[in-house]
Amino acid sequence: MSLEALLTEVRACTLCTDLPLGPNPLVQAGEGARILIAGQAPGRITHHKDRPFDDPSGNRLRDWLGISRETFYDPEQVAVLAMGFCYPGTGKGGDLPPRPICAATWRARLISALPNLKLTLVIGQYAQGWHLPDLIKHTLTARVRQQDAATSPVIALPHPSPRNGIWLKANPWFADEILPVLRQRVKRALDQG
Repeated sequence: MSLEALLTEVRACTLCTDLPLGPNPLVQAGEGARILIAGQAPGRITHHKDRPFDDPSGNRLRDWLGISRETFYDPEQVAVLAMGFCYPGTGKGGDLPPRPICAATWRARLISALPNLKLTLVIGQYAQGWHLPDLIKHTLTARVRQQDAATSPVIALPHPSPRNGIWLKANPWFADEILPVLRQRVKRALDQG
């Protein structure tokens, strides 16, 4: 099946008709994509805007990556495939986790249809658990700090949400040590196109 046909199928998905805002799969992918952003699930704002990371978290993420909105939203450069493609709703501590049926149904098929990926950036424990299962037993801080960001094809990131300001202040090494390497890796991946 072609990527285009698969994306049409994904965008028509109604596996979770009981979602609070209804199904609205948000995915971005093109066969030429060299970077994969693997997050948790769309938030309420992005659900309504019908575009992944079109919110303050996305602004911070694009700054971390050192790329423009135009580059980020070009599916032939950047694929955005969360663990859950639809907004899952809100619980006591924030957004609910992504529903596992989404990744089980679509993830492997979509990733196999992206032959040019050079770098995968994983945000949040569900994405990190799927892409970096050997590191998930560690804390977020350990996952981000202990990785080899200079050479690994998969890089764990904290969530760029404004709610993570406390973590970012407590871990200044992230901005000092990880972000410069991350920006270099992103530039190199995009330049390989």
